[in-house]
Amino acid sequence: MSLLLPPPSLLPCQPPTRNLRSVSAAVNSFSRFKASWEEVAGVLVFSAIPFTAVKAIANSPLAEVLQRRMVEKKKFYEYNSSKMKALSDEARMESMWYGEDRPRWLGPISYDYPTYLTGELPGDYGFDIAGLSRDPVAFQKFFNFEVLHARWAMLAAFGALIPEILDIIGTFHFAEPVWWRVGYSKLQGDTLDYLGIPGLHIAGSQGVIIIAICQALLMVGPEYARYCGIEALEPLGIYLPGDINYPGGILFDPLNLSKDPDSFEELKVKEMKNGRLAMVAWLGFSAQAALTGKGPVQNLLDWIADPSNNNLLSNLKSIM
Repeated sequence: MSLLLPPPSLLPCQPPTRNLRSVSAAVNSFSRFKASWEEVAGVLVFSAIPFTAVKAIANSPLAEVLQRRMVEKKKFYEYNSSKMKALSDEARMESMWYGEDRPRWLGPISYDYPTYLTGELPGDYGFDIAGLSRDPVAFQKFFNFEVLHARWAMLAAFGALIPEILDIIGTFHFAEPVWWRVGYSKLQGDTLDYLGIPGLHIAGSQGVIIIAICQALLMVGPEYARYCGIEALEPLGIYLPGDINYPGGILFDPLNLSKDPDSFEELKVKEMKNGRLAMVAWLGFSAQAALTGKGPVQNLLDWIADPSNNNLLSNLKSIM
């Protein structure tokens, strides 16, 4: 018996099926993110329409007419704005939610609260254990960011709960009603119907990268306006009487909630409360998704059905 091996060409050649499968899976996975140039162009054009339309109107003769009318009435608008601001300051001084006598985060417990937190802003309960608000400029910046994130969190919580509720009660049947699985489905290349309406895809048939580009373009206008301040809409003949957080006017206060200064200052506090609750809720949504793989509504129903076996401790025990 010869101990020599035959030449390589004579050896039986078997294809590496495992490697071929992995390569094929990778190619298929990558192909989910690909889109034709027509799809990319369509999404780009669709996303750029709002910002382009605003710029076109701002440079048109119509904008000149609107701006001229706004300038003629601007002094009147500024007078009303300053009058409302004075009434708001007076309402804030008389409100139990502002000033030195406002509620504190520790309630009746004695504590050396920071002196630089004077209760001028809504939702100020004297909580700043890290001393982040010592600098007044930084404090105002942090407050602006908190208002922004609070509003996003409330909108996102609404968007996460409503589809799951509608799917559970049978009003609508979405392709994927659970909030975190929507992104996962898009990573898998699935096509999702917008608002659960069959055939209404908009960006539902596009890949994640295309949708991300679409969202970035759609946010250019609002972020640019937020950066420029409330004067950003004056070239369109629109005067906003408020500030960057509470612009007011027909666009941002269509229900005229700021008409009553007392209730408006209280609504600001309620907004901060609910916004902070929504931000904490999102921490819970994310933890629940990681531990149970379910949506928040289904987790709540499971806990109501069997609270002893469906709770935080049992879920933590199951992964250990």
